[in-house]
Order: sequence, then C-alpha cells, then structure tokens
Amino acid sequence: MSEAVRRLEAQTVVAGPFFKAVGGKRQLLPELRKHVPAKFGRYFEPFVGGGALFFDLAPKRAALNDANPHMIAAYMALRDRPLSLITMLSAMAKAYAVDGEAYYYDIRTAMNSFGAPERSFAAERFLFLNRTCFNGLWRVNSKGLFNVPHGKYTNPTICPTGTLLAASTALQGVRLTCGEFDNPGSYTITRGDFWYADPPYWPVSATADFTSYTKGGFGPADQERLRDLALKLKKKGVVVLLSNADVEPVRKLYAKGFELRRVEARRNINSAGKKRGAVGELLIW
Repeated sequence: MSEAVRRLEAQTVVAGPFFKAVGGKRQLLPELRKHVPAKFGRYFEPFVGGGALFFDLAPKRAALNDANPHMIAAYMALRDRPLSLITMLSAMAKAYAVDGEAYYYDIRTAMNSFGAPERSFAAERFLFLNRTCFNGLWRVNSKGLFNVPHGKYTNPTICPTGTLLAASTALQGVRLTCGEFDNPGSYTITRGDFWYADPPYWPVSATADFTSYTKGGFGPADQERLRDLALKLKKKGVVVLLSNADVEPVRKLYAKGFELRRVEARRNINSAGKKRGAVGELLIW
C-alpha cells in the first residue's frame, strides 16, 4: 500500500477506537464532553483502553498510558508502522479463514510467550485476538496469561484498514507509555492540563469482577491511590475527570473534594443474558 493510498484511506474514516474495549466510552461521549474544558494544555489519559475520548477530542498534545503491554504495543505499532501492521493482520485474517478456532488457539499460545523473540509481533497478536475472542474481553489469570476462549464468530473483521489508518493519523506525535497510572513519563502535569482517568471499575458484585486486566489486578488500595492522585492534581489546577462504577465504595471514596454525577451505560459482559443492559456509572470531577 502506497503512502498516497494510506492517506486517502485515513481520510474516509473518522478516527476512533481501533479494537474492542470492555467498558469502552464511545456511548458516553456526549456526557463526557460536558466536562471537557473549552481550552486545555496537554491531554493525559493514564488508563487509555480503547481511547474513545482521546480520539473524539483529537488533542494536538497528548500522553497516553496503560498497564497492558500488549495494548500499548498495538498503539505504538499503529503510530509507527501502520502499513506493516496492516499487512500482518491481513495475512492472519486469511489464515483464520482456513481453520479459525485452531488458528485462534495457536495465536493465543504465541501471545502468552511474550518474550524477546516474540515481542515484535505482540501488536498483531493482540489485535487479532481482540477481534476473534469472546466479546473482545481481555482477561489474564494469576500467572498473567491471557485465557479468554475463542469467540466462534462466523466472519469477524480482523483488519479494518480504514479504521486503523485513521487511528494511526490521530496518534502521530502522541507520547505512549506502559506502566502505573501515576507515572506520566517525562511529562510534568501542570495547571491547565486535562487529565481523564477511566480505571478498571470497582466490581458491582462478587461475580461481576472483570478487572483481571493485568496480573496484579486493581484493588481497593489502587482505587484509593488513584483518588489521592486526582485530588493532588485538582489542587494544582489540573482539570480532572474520572469514571467508575456507581457503587457505594466509590461514592464514599470520592465524597470529599469531588463532585459526582450518575450516568447510564449499556454493558454486555455478563454470563447471564438477562443481566445485561443499562448500568449506573459515575462521572467524577
């Protein structure tokens, strides 16, 4: 694919999330926009996930972070080598068409051997598995191994070229890091910047915990640490916005120094179909 074709493809699609993200914020964008300042310096997102708000705002200066190394590898590959990424995904789509389920588990095994020899293919494998696994769910076990089963889709779109190219264009010049949410890399967040945090949510019940996003998980102590950071940033004059589940522990956590507003979002990740539907979430600022 030539550079001219790449640019033409990118112009035909509005940039947005380029993979499925459980808890993605695309449907809540109208509510999130109400809390975005008219003007801000740099944009920071420490739990980027699918990046719905980032792509919607398309800030000129941004720093995106996530604790998932496979996901950040995909962001970096899309920013730095989109054409080779697309070529590889296209080849994987052809292989999947031959024997989808067997090929899926081969790739899952390869992904779990994310060592130095395999690292260059982490982005392709992450995106392939995301589009062919059950519900696009990312979940790891106590050993940090991805263990989501095959999604058994008839004809999944594995390589959405236009979507990938548009996202690549939006990511040019963006700083990408992989690590803890309170490590902004070499950037110092200052007054007038905008910081949006969409962490793994506090579980709404004992059976609804889909936060095994990384090997270490994201527990109450991490939630408190995030609250403390948000409060510190607010005092510095940074515009702060967070999302979380509308549950009592979260309301108590942000009872002092913050404002809260409930919004409704549809979530489809539940083993019981009747329990899927609109759920309450909190916007916190």
